[in-house]
Amino acid sequence: MAAAGPKSWFSAGWRAVRGAGPQRLVLTALLLIAAVLLARLSWALPFTDNAERALFDFRAYVLAEKVPQDERIALVVYTDQTLIGLRKRSPLDRGMMAAALANLDTMGAKAIGIDVLFDQPQDEDDALVETLRTMRTPTFVGYTEVEANADDILYNQQVSLDEFMSRLDGGTAAPGSVRANASTEGIMREWPSADGDGPQLLARAMIAAGEGEGRTMPGYAGAIRWRLPLEVDRPVFSSLDISLLADPAIAPAMQAAIAGRYVLIGGDIVGIDRITTPFTAYVSNATAGGALQRQPPGIEMHASLVAQMLDGARLKTVPGWSLWVFAILVACIAALTALLELKNWQFLPFVIISLAVVIGLPFVLHDAGFDTHGFPSVGPALAWVLAFTAVSGAARASTAVERRFAQGALGKYLPREMASQIIENPALLALHGEKKEIFVLFSDLEGFTKMSNLIPPELVAKLLNRYLEMLSTVVLDHGGVIDKFVGDAVVAFWGAPIARPDDGERAARAGYAIWQAGEAFRDWVAAEHPELPRVGKTRVGLHWGEAVVGNFGGETRIQYTALGDSMNTAARLESANKALATSVMASEEFATRSGLGWWRRLGRVVLSGRAQYVDLREPAPDFPEDDRAALAAALDQVESGRAAGLDNLAKIAARHPGDSGLAALLERSRDLDDSGAHVLLSK
Repeated sequence: MAAAGPKSWFSAGWRAVRGAGPQRLVLTALLLIAAVLLARLSWALPFTDNAERALFDFRAYVLAEKVPQDERIALVVYTDQTLIGLRKRSPLDRGMMAAALANLDTMGAKAIGIDVLFDQPQDEDDALVETLRTMRTPTFVGYTEVEANADDILYNQQVSLDEFMSRLDGGTAAPGSVRANASTEGIMREWPSADGDGPQLLARAMIAAGEGEGRTMPGYAGAIRWRLPLEVDRPVFSSLDISLLADPAIAPAMQAAIAGRYVLIGGDIVGIDRITTPFTAYVSNATAGGALQRQPPGIEMHASLVAQMLDGARLKTVPGWSLWVFAILVACIAALTALLELKNWQFLPFVIISLAVVIGLPFVLHDAGFDTHGFPSVGPALAWVLAFTAVSGAARASTAVERRFAQGALGKYLPREMASQIIENPALLALHGEKKEIFVLFSDLEGFTKMSNLIPPELVAKLLNRYLEMLSTVVLDHGGVIDKFVGDAVVAFWGAPIARPDDGERAARAGYAIWQAGEAFRDWVAAEHPELPRVGKTRVGLHWGEAVVGNFGGETRIQYTALGDSMNTAARLESANKALATSVMASEEFATRSGLGWWRRLGRVVLSGRAQYVDLREPAPDFPEDDRAALAAALDQVESGRAAGLDNLAKIAARHPGDSGLAALLERSRDLDDSGAHVLLSK
């Protein structure tokens, strides 16, 4: 039988969806549209936005580049120890800054950026202004406005800041914007927006002075490329205490750490101007103060922007239209997965792979240098579930009752998995017949008809139903098709309407199991109804051959059955068990195709009413292998030279005195025709 193609995997589910009814179809369509919107807009939805941002932070952390200390940038900072030495905490001492700037101006820095807001007047302002106005090194002073940083500066401070900046007019120092772009929860994920009419961003102004405007990544407002230190004791950016640069005796020794670098001046003070980065949630308190801090000073954001421009790391943008395509694909994949008609263990890989792609794609893009801030990940996963639920609900609701009824009815005659296939492909049971090679089983209960004439009809029905139920269960459990019941006889076959590679083994094991079930039935009757005579044993005949299999009858009443000589041969083998003193008998054609090695030869006979002989095989799983081989050799001798063969048969039978089948074989081997077969006479 040809394997089902991908198209057939979805056909049954699609038929069910189409039959769900107009109201259910409209609801399903609306849910699919909702799934697309959820997959595309999850960064803007109140119940998914925080999850999207958290997953972005996780991507940024686990995929962050680990780098050695960046020797292109130097941080000059006020620390808590600096403030202790100055005995002054706020505002930061400007006399020390003026002295440090004067020394830095002689050390060959590429550019200097000051991440300090001069929003309160100080006595040292005159000295600082004079120094800034005469700087030979490109120097940029931090500036912001209330509108941009309302949380960090008040109106009065803005007035003081503007007054200070006006004093720099005509000098060499220029303002540089230090505004940040924090999210609603205060995490620095993106660059500040375009500069507009205000001063250029501090980091961009520094790069423009040192490298030229072409290196400033103009217009870029995507994600900040945060990096991790390669070594646990060496942060990404080196840091020098400003007091070292302000001391004329020590400052010259610092020139190697300044020359050719971009210098940022600011604070690294506990509780002041600390920022939250995407890494903050994943850095333990134990590492705080080491190479990686949970909340680094704000100056590190400007240093990261400088480094990103120096590397030309303009993260690639994912086009908005492609996000819509991705959202639609997520809904389509979920819908197609819902239409699959597979077993749970076959179905599960599709679900896992689909969700892995949906959740994993942003990680792949992030690692490939794309800006995934704004790329949906949580939303598509939820959208997949929504679309899958919508389509699977529609597909299953419309056919649930009909399917259960049909499968239950067919399941009384066919194996469950075969019944399912026929429900999906009714053409398998179309009104026609076709020639098939099948394995046939015919069983009968010895003496039951005679006993049924002696007991009440109600008891006959009870016993017969119990017996047929036991045998039917065996057939169905072994994947067979119940052809018919003829009184207490059961007729079954394997190989149609669906053939499987192991049909022969299934049929053989079923034949042996039916005999065992018959013995269990005999014991049950003896225990439940000791007043009844001992029920006879169950005999089984097994044969392989061609038969015409299909539905026969008419449009109003049909029967799925098999017709042909193979059916008659199986019935005669069952009947022959009595003369052969056996319980289960198979033809050689059946045994050789079963794939089992438990058979023993029991000679050759001409069945009643037949002209052609049949080579007999009996299942004997407990028969010794040595005797199995010796028995085959002895039967070969019987065919060529009877005397030696009969002697060897007698020896084998003597080793198994309780084996009635061997005793009967020895007896009939003394009466063979010219073909070496014993003719069984009709009774």
